[in-house]
Amino acid sequence: MEKKSGIILALDVKDHDKALEIVKKLKNLIDAVKIGYPTVLENSMNIVDEISKTMPVICDFKVADIPNTNSLIAESVKKHGAEGLISHAFTGSDSLDAVIKSFYPGKVFAVVEMTHPGAVEFMQEVSLKLAKMAIEKGVSGFIVPGTRPERIKIYRSMSKEILLLAPGIGVQGGEAKRAIENGADYIIIGRSIYEAKDPVQKTKEIIESIS
Repeated sequence: MEKKSGIILALDVKDHDKALEIVKKLKNLIDAVKIGYPTVLENSMNIVDEISKTMPVICDFKVADIPNTNSLIAESVKKHGAEGLISHAFTGSDSLDAVIKSFYPGKVFAVVEMTHPGAVEFMQEVSLKLAKMAIEKGVSGFIVPGTRPERIKIYRSMSKEILLLAPGIGVQGGEAKRAIENGADYIIIGRSIYEAKDPVQKTKEIIESIS
């Protein structure tokens, strides 16, 4: 995944043709497409096959099961050409390790803290332990909260090499510039772009704001 703009598009669009049209319009402005369950459940993994032929795809499946099941999921995702896979870290080192080994040489991004308010109730208490464990297991990066840029700064202080991907930008209230200033390598943006009247212009404006 070559960094050009620092923007990853969160493509939570169910309609097949609309999803592909959005990617076609934005592929020269974004670095990757993050595809989650809403899009895959509606279209099957075929949409990952299609998009991965034109640009990097990160499958946001937040893998969170026992090691054997995690391995099976990671192996299946790898077959469809995805370059990245998002996995939860809270299931423990053995479960995360299974994802990393089964998805190799693809990049695994561990969720250490989510963007919504509820993440503060339980997840934040153990997030730094999760991050430390994930580094030790060899993940390529973390999913960190763009809605709480001060937390991004903490994760950046833990490692200069780890890639930090920050969702929650735009509709959820996170600010692109603040996320980058606090150490995010990439910002993940969905609705603010694909629901905009002019997604191309909106993306260009975001790129300008973080340049």
